[in-house]
Amino acid sequence: MQAVIFQTLGGLGLFIFGMRIMSDGLKKVAGKKLRIVLSAVSSNRLVACTTGTVVTAMIQSSSATSVMLVGFVDAGLMTLTQAVGVVLGANIGTTVTAQLIAFNISNYALPVIAVGVLLRFFFASRKWQQWGEVLLGFGMLFYGLATMKAGLAPLKHEPAFTAFLTRFQAQDLNEILLCVLAGTALTMAVQSSSATVGITMALASQGLLSFEGSVAMILGENIGTTITAQLASIGSNVNARRTAMAHTLFNVLGVILIISIFPYFVNAVIYLTSNLLPVGSPDLLLGGEKPFISRHIANAHTLFNVINAILFLFILPYLVKIAIWLTPRGKREYLDEIYHIKHLDRRYLDSPEVALVQAKQEIVRMGEVAQTMFDEVISSLKIRNSKKLTIWRDREDVLDNLQKEIIDFLVNVMQQNIIVEESKEITSLMRMSNNIERIGDEMEDIAEAIETVIADKFYFSQQAIEDYEVLSSEARKFLALVIEGIKEENGKIMSRAAKAVSSINRMTEEMRLRHHSRLVEGTCEIERGMIFIDILNAFEKMGGFCYNVAQAVAGVK
Repeated sequence: MQAVIFQTLGGLGLFIFGMRIMSDGLKKVAGKKLRIVLSAVSSNRLVACTTGTVVTAMIQSSSATSVMLVGFVDAGLMTLTQAVGVVLGANIGTTVTAQLIAFNISNYALPVIAVGVLLRFFFASRKWQQWGEVLLGFGMLFYGLATMKAGLAPLKHEPAFTAFLTRFQAQDLNEILLCVLAGTALTMAVQSSSATVGITMALASQGLLSFEGSVAMILGENIGTTITAQLASIGSNVNARRTAMAHTLFNVLGVILIISIFPYFVNAVIYLTSNLLPVGSPDLLLGGEKPFISRHIANAHTLFNVINAILFLFILPYLVKIAIWLTPRGKREYLDEIYHIKHLDRRYLDSPEVALVQAKQEIVRMGEVAQTMFDEVISSLKIRNSKKLTIWRDREDVLDNLQKEIIDFLVNVMQQNIIVEESKEITSLMRMSNNIERIGDEMEDIAEAIETVIADKFYFSQQAIEDYEVLSSEARKFLALVIEGIKEENGKIMSRAAKAVSSINRMTEEMRLRHHSRLVEGTCEIERGMIFIDILNAFEKMGGFCYNVAQAVAGVK
């Protein structure tokens, strides 16, 4: 019995580890394209569902897809309805793992592992190394499955174990519910629906589970994976909890529907599998094993999720409304959303696809704070209200704090297992954040200069005021241009940025010459003149920092 336990658990460990390596490898191969595809999902629910199916089938991880979706909803790149539509598709996409497992290719597991190791450790190309990870994980998955099957084989000769499993044959409603509960509990324990599907297939192929019992356990495994998501969303933002709630709702309701028509559903799976594929009965025994039952189980898993997706696509808006009703926003959460919006969430550090979207949104927010600070400071010279001007200190504190948080967050992301493109993007995001903070420093210099002007009751000449208004307007347009460029990821921003920085530099030089002329003519005092020059210098530096942001957006530096 000890050998059985060790072999079974060891095989399960290899299976889960292989699945993780394969999923990580596929995410690296796909790279930034996954994020672009998901963030571009339209409001069409069928398109959203199809996108979720394709993306999850590509990376073999519905959890990874869900994590990205929650990040996108939180960042405002996707509505809750769009995200739920994609999750419906992700449920279908994740069944591809079961379809792969159903292929009896365990005999090729070791050669595939060998090829994967060769590509991963002996090829210089990063792309080949990533494909090596995919093959290595793929081979380990099947080797683990074969090991698990071999470990379970002796149990069919153990009377006590077979007697216990007779309760899981799903011959009546009580047994069906027992199987559903067992599948739910198993998925919660293993934390992977794909792994529990593999366990179910291994038990069934050794003749330890009937097909009906296997199907009922698969239904429970679909519930189990949503409970895992619910637990993971505890303490997270309201959109994350609503996405998890919608996921739970359509899986639980879908399972209830299938249980109500269970015999018909089982017969439909057998009929479709036997007629569409050259396979025999699921309970046919050959050499002490059931060679065709895995394919039937995989098809049951896929059919359940396809039926579920089709059903809930029609009533998706109502499903979202129920999820919102069941997950109300707390008072503290509502206040935080208004006054202290935060996009960064350290739980997504090991998912660079999400983390970088969050960082970009926080940088956009930082830019918007800088714009607000700019408007408040620049207008204060005209209204000469020193009390209103003091708010700039709060804005500057916000910018300093955001810059520190963003840089710290990005440094932590960089320490994860990231690809070259993500490393470059992190460098660009850091440059954006640092330069926006420096723009805030220049606004601080202007604010302090204006405070001196108001406190000492200085007044600039009419020409100086006109120059101040023209230059500040040009700087404000440049700042708006680069912040909009960050939002839209506009790589073609450089030509406009070059014109803007040249214009600011030219204006500043012309204004310095005019100011010098006023000093010579005696129409401007030296003390006021020094303050005015400091303001011009600040605008000029600000233009340079905006240009640096534009370079980061365009990927020039």
